[in-house]
Amino acid sequence: MFFEKRNIELKTMKEIERMRTASSVVGEILQKLSEIIKPGITTKDIDIFSEKYIRSLNMVPAFLGVKGISCPFPASACVSVNDEVVHGIPNTSRVLKSGDIVSVDMGVIYEGYYGDAAMTYAVGDISTSAAKLLEITELSLQKGIEQALSGKRLGDISYAIQKTAEDAGFSVVRDFVGHGIGRSLHEEPQIPNFGRACVGIKLLPGMVLAIEPMVNAGSYEVCMLDDSWTVVTKDGGLSAHFEHTVAITENGCEILTKV
Repeated sequence: MFFEKRNIELKTMKEIERMRTASSVVGEILQKLSEIIKPGITTKDIDIFSEKYIRSLNMVPAFLGVKGISCPFPASACVSVNDEVVHGIPNTSRVLKSGDIVSVDMGVIYEGYYGDAAMTYAVGDISTSAAKLLEITELSLQKGIEQALSGKRLGDISYAIQKTAEDAGFSVVRDFVGHGIGRSLHEEPQIPNFGRACVGIKLLPGMVLAIEPMVNAGSYEVCMLDDSWTVVTKDGGLSAHFEHTVAITENGCEILTKV
């Protein structure tokens, strides 16, 4: 079933159940990564752990081979360190050290349906300012999710995220956005992390959204590295990223990737 002219697909309960299964695996992996992310491991170690876990359940890594500007994404998890905002490519030479922050973004496919989530972790002891960035970014996600209710407007989500981040002195990335999700990793609607309340499409039961604030310590401006994937802050400041896949239902909002 499709909504309006923007091809926003409303999912059935059966479809949401499949997405719940895929999403729960993503949530489990992100939770388990909090136990293994520590100084001395490489970003590739994170990717290997994630892919092994996914395949052990006979599921499919959603990010591996996703088409990009010039080449497919070569890993199962995006692993972005410090000033890397999103889409960091894992490698064996990038060793995490105490004081780093690392964002892990990944997806899973189960019976043709996707789940997608991200989390930013402290590596060892991090600075007070970095810890505050992680806290506010996660809070921005929570505030956005609180607005993901039937009858609300898409702008309510965007405004809540932006206000939470900017009130704390941070900035939200504008070049990359959240998205609908279902039988494809990226579906309509796009969900900016900035905007005005009470505007945009009306939210309806059956919509499934990947809400994902990317929040910078400095300017919101970003740029892409020569690998055509890794996005970094333009000013070299830290960036954090939290994401959940959520389903809008008659009874409220269900966080499908929450463990």
